[in-house]
Amino acid sequence: MTRPITAGVDGSEESLAGLAWAAREAVRRGLALRLVHAWRFQPHEAIDEGYAKDADTQGQWVREGLTEAARSVTERHPGLDVTTDVLDGGPAETLIAAAAEAEMLVLGSRGRAAVVGFLLGSVGQQVIAGAERPVVLVRAGDQPSAEAAGREIVVGQQGDPDDSAAVLRLAFETAAARGATVRTVRAWTLPPLFAYSPGSLKLLDEAGGLEPYEKKALGEALRPWRERFPEVRVVEHVEMGSAGQVLLSVSGRAQLMVVGRRARRTAVGARIGSVAHGVLHHADCPVAVVPHD
Repeated sequence: MTRPITAGVDGSEESLAGLAWAAREAVRRGLALRLVHAWRFQPHEAIDEGYAKDADTQGQWVREGLTEAARSVTERHPGLDVTTDVLDGGPAETLIAAAAEAEMLVLGSRGRAAVVGFLLGSVGQQVIAGAERPVVLVRAGDQPSAEAAGREIVVGQQGDPDDSAAVLRLAFETAAARGATVRTVRAWTLPPLFAYSPGSLKLLDEAGGLEPYEKKALGEALRPWRERFPEVRVVEHVEMGSAGQVLLSVSGRAQLMVVGRRARRTAVGARIGSVAHGVLHHADCPVAVVPHD
């Protein structure tokens, strides 16, 4: 089944930036574009009679706004197959359901602030944590010029080949569609036991350290994707440090950053993993968060 790229649209500047990004990606991949708006009628008794208090009128305004957004896309991309859907329901659960039917779900963000980065809020975090497909966050003000030649698809690789298959797949597919380089980043740190055993650390140094092992592990994870996408140039980046810090150290090269999701539930709600959270907090480019296969 061929899945569309789906963009969540609510008329805001940030969602329209996400829509523009989604449309360009759909054109590059030869996929359809689906625009969705999660909406449920809520009366506003305090607002004057000039505002739509009834569900039919509010619903009509939502549909008209979505149609206008679709029209703006088809004017820029005349051959693109565009559909629109107003979906009844709460935003988080509705967008999670829409993502399940999509190649990827694209959402806008209000931009970076000093404390909260992409300003995800509870809805954005719930969608990223619950979606079965990749979710791409795009900032308000994102421009096509950021996708210029020379900027890379930066992807974080962790664990064994199976652990990173989903993130590498998205990175290579995106790079192939754009003619871009993939920079694969594998970060490593010393196991805690070496802090308590200087003798073990000396033996490790004499054996060449952990970096050769990490490079070998990265090469093994990349092998099937190099074979599948021989046209994609690959840069292998292995560096000691935390995964989030190492990824952010090369983020200035990126037109898109791709990270895995380690979602879990806690007493205070959904969590998307420290690496994804850190990259979303600081990265200036769009970020794709990919669930484990």
